[in-house]
This record gives sequence, C-alpha cells and structure tokens, in this order.
Amino acid sequence: MIRAILTDIEGTTSSLSFVKEVLFPYARAHLGDFLERHAQEPAVAAELAEVARLSGRQLTLAETTAQLLAWIDADRKATPLKSLQGMIWEAGYRQGDFLGHLYEDATRQLRAWRADGIRLYVFSSGSVQAQKLLFAHTAFGDLTPMFSGYFDTRIGPKQETSSYQAIAREIDLPPATILFLSDIEGELDAARAAGLATTRLIREDPASDASAHPVARHFDDIQVCRSQINPLPDQDP
Repeated sequence: MIRAILTDIEGTTSSLSFVKEVLFPYARAHLGDFLERHAQEPAVAAELAEVARLSGRQLTLAETTAQLLAWIDADRKATPLKSLQGMIWEAGYRQGDFLGHLYEDATRQLRAWRADGIRLYVFSSGSVQAQKLLFAHTAFGDLTPMFSGYFDTRIGPKQETSSYQAIAREIDLPPATILFLSDIEGELDAARAAGLATTRLIREDPASDASAHPVARHFDDIQVCRSQINPLPDQDP
C-alpha cells in the first residue's frame, strides 16, 4: 500500500527550462555581489568554509567565487553551491523577480493525494531551502503546507541506493509503501534497489518512453489506486 509519495522537482513537478533558463542564470549573475555583501554572515560563512574543504585548500573570496562558478558550469551537485544558490534565489522570490514554476497537473494531483491522506515529500539536488522557496512562491499560491518533509543531497546523492534507504528510515515507513517520482532513470534505479515503488515522468522527452519503470507523461497518468492507499495521520516533518 502506498502511504507516501517522494517526488523529484526538475522535469517532474517543474519544468527543466525554469531551472536552467531562470534560476541558474539568476544565481550566476548575482553570485559575486551576494558573496561580497554576505560573506561574514554565519550561514554564508559556513558554506564558504565547505567550499574550501571540498577544494582541499584555503580560498580567497575571489577564488571561492571562481570555484563556485566553475561548479555551476560543470553542473556539479555540490552541497554548498546548492545552499548558496538557494540563498540568492530567496531574494529573487521575495523581490518578485520570478515565481516558482509548477505544472498544473502536478499541483492538482499532489493536492488530491494529500487529501487522500498520503504524505508528500520532496527529494531534489537543490537545497531544502530552494525547494521550499519554489513551492512557497507559485502561481497556485503557497504549497508548502502540503508537504511533510524535504530532502536534498545532505541525505546522500540521488543515484545512490543508500540515500533512499536513509529517507525511508527518516520518515519511518517501509520502503515498499513509498512511491518515488522522477524523470531520471538512474535515480529510479537507485530508489527501486532500496525497495521503493517507482514511476518515471517523461513529460519533457516523450520519445524516451523506454524504461525499466512504470512510465507516465503527466501526473494524471500515475497509477496510485485509491484501494491501495493507506493514509497515515499527519506528522511533523
């Protein structure tokens, strides 16, 4: 019985183009100025120290900025980069520079599952902060109350089985009762190896419908039979 749904964001609930054409360029353009203005703040300083640790040496602020830009260009899923991007995006959301993009069918179906008593969780390479910001600032309003928890790469890489095992332990559910949604085959393979149910979203690449997992073009196609739902009482994230 499905008791919880764990969903990816990019290419699943939200358009890849929003992330690649809006969020990433915005963070890149504002990175240097943001670090110059906020480097002494504890939260930012902690992430800068982590950049230095991952780089294996002490870095000047200019060198740190260059390293972060290099990671952006290489599409590296480095946790301190994701955290700093989230901080920059927070300012953009609050200033109204953009809204978080969500597909209508994803929003509608997530609400329906939540109304059925299924817990909703997010697992994305973007920081938890960035996830919450996206769902809080949408054309459909603030959707964060729907979710029981958020996970990012601090729990582990998205294509490693141990990450999904850790998430199942964290939310205290048997893996087989959790349905993971993603557009990435490697992530789904890792989740299935951990015992989770899986469905691959192919909304942005309909030609790639070959998959070892159940396939859905839209959230309306995802098979979560009501007779299989075993709702749980609300719990704090």
